Amino acid sequence: MVVPLVLTGVVAALVAGGVTALSLRHGSDDDAAAAVVVPPPDAAPGQAASPTPPPPPQPAVFTIVAAGDVLLHNAVTRSATHDGVVDYSTLLSGLDPWVQGADLALCHFETPVAPPGQEVTTYPVFGVPSQIVTDLQEQGWDGCSTASNHSIDRGYPGIEATLAAFDAAGLGHAGTARSQAESDAPQLYTLEREGRTLTVAHLSMAYGLNGFTLPADKPWAVDLVDVPRTVARATAARAAGADLVVVSLHDGTEYRADPIPDQLTVTQALADSGVVDLVLGHHAHVPQPVAHLAGGPEGSGMWVAYGLGNMVSNQSADCCVAASSNGLLLTATVTAQPGGPARVTGVEWTGLTVDRAAGHRVRALPDAIADPGAGTLSTEELAAREQRVTDVVGTAAPERTTPPTPTGPPPTVVARVG
Repeated sequence: MVVPLVLTGVVAALVAGGVTALSLRHGSDDDAAAAVVVPPPDAAPGQAASPTPPPPPQPAVFTIVAAGDVLLHNAVTRSATHDGVVDYSTLLSGLDPWVQGADLALCHFETPVAPPGQEVTTYPVFGVPSQIVTDLQEQGWDGCSTASNHSIDRGYPGIEATLAAFDAAGLGHAGTARSQAESDAPQLYTLEREGRTLTVAHLSMAYGLNGFTLPADKPWAVDLVDVPRTVARATAARAAGADLVVVSLHDGTEYRADPIPDQLTVTQALADSGVVDLVLGHHAHVPQPVAHLAGGPEGSGMWVAYGLGNMVSNQSADCCVAASSNGLLLTATVTAQPGGPARVTGVEWTGLTVDRAAGHRVRALPDAIADPGAGTLSTEELAAREQRVTDVVGTAAPERTTPPTPTGPPPTVVARVG
C-alpha cells in the first residue's frame, strides 16, 4: 500500500531533521491517536534518551562585615534618649544597608553593660545601657567580640549582665565568659550555601584590663592575649568542624595609626599557625592599616585589619585626635570551591565617620560624600575625613563604596556552652 511508504518517508525525514516523536491522527474522531516515538540518533536501539546532566556544583560564597568600637560615652547616650526612652537605632541607621547586606556581621562591644540596679557610667569606668545590645541586633549584627581593656570595668557582674543581654537578643559573643567551659568554647556561626553548611568560629582576646584584675576564682572571665592558647582553641575548632576561624585582637596604642610591635608579633604568630583566616583589630580608636600576611591555612595567607577605629563614640579632635572621628568597615569575601575548603579570597575597606553635631549619626563615608546634605559635615570636612582613612589603610586591599548583598539566608548563631 502507498500509505505506509509515505509514513516511512515522513518519519525518515523527521528523524533526519532531529524530531524524535511524532503523533499522527487520522480517520474519524473515534479513531485512537497513533504515536511513533523515535530514539535520538545517538541512542542505541531500545535505549531511552539520556537525562539532561545536572549543572556543575557552584562555589559557596559569603561575606563577613566587621566594624570598630561601639564606645558609648554619655554624650552618645544623650543623643539616643528622647522623652526618657533610650534608642540608639537612629544613630546607627546610616549603616543599615551595609550591615543588612552582610552575610555575617561582627561588631566590637568595647564596654560592659551596667548590671541590673546599677547606674550607667562613662569614661573612665564604663557601664552602658543594655538597650544598645537590642538595637545592634535589630540593625542586623549577628554577634560581637567582648574582650577589651574595659571588660571588667563593672566587675564580674558587668560581664554577666553583658552576656545575659547578648543571649536575650540572640547575638553571639566571644572574649568574655561566665564559666571555664564557656571560655573554652568559640562562638560559632553556621551558614547554608550551595548545599553546604559552613561554620565560622570567632575568638577574641585583649592585651589588658586597665589595671583591674580578674577574680581569683574566675581567671577565665576575660580572654587576655595568649597566642598558644588561642592557636590551640582555633585548632580544636577546626577539628570539630569549623571551616573558618576569625580572631578579634584588642591591642595597640590609643590614637596611634601605625601598629605597635606587639600587634605585629601577635598577628604574624597567628598567621604562622596556619589555623587562623582573619584578624580584626581594635583598641586604637583610629583606623590602622589592612594587610595580607604570609602564612595562613595551607600557606594561602592571612588578612589582618590592625585597627578598625571607632564605629560610634563621642571622640574627635576636641578630646583626642581628628582620626578618632573615623572608623572602618571591613568586608571579607569567603569562597569555598566545590569539595574544597573555605578561604578568605578578598578583603575591602570602607571608611565611616560619626557626625556628632547631627546627634552622633554614623555614616559610611561614600554615602556621606554622595549626599552631604543629609548631615552637618561640609564637603571639605568629609573629604578630609576620607583622606585620613586613605592615608593609613594602605594599598593591600581596595576600597568598597557600595554595600554588599546577601548571598543566602541569615546565619545561625550557635549558643556557647554556659
